[in-house]
Amino acid sequence: MPLRAPDIVPISEARARLAELAEDVVRSGSEKLLTRNGASYVALVDAHRLDYYHALESEHASLVLAEDAITGLRQALAGQFVPDEELDGALGIASAP
Repeated sequence: MPLRAPDIVPISEARARLAELAEDVVRSGSEKLLTRNGASYVALVDAHRLDYYHALESEHASLVLAEDAITGLRQALAGQFVPDEELDGALGIASAP
């Protein structure tokens, strides 16, 4: 959902209107973008929506890890391995003698 002009509020104004802005966020489901010196600074978001955003972020991280694991397994099945010395270097581990 794109932000509308009334949803962009200077932080100096938000200080005086915080309760009103928070109520609008909860009631309408809209988000408020607070600006500082004309640039995006922070946002007011309904707590339930924030929980949803965190769940999405966690799910995305899990998918990325799963895709990396699948890629690694495919490479291993194809016989594509990294030499121990190269792996140790990439991990920042001193090579074994």
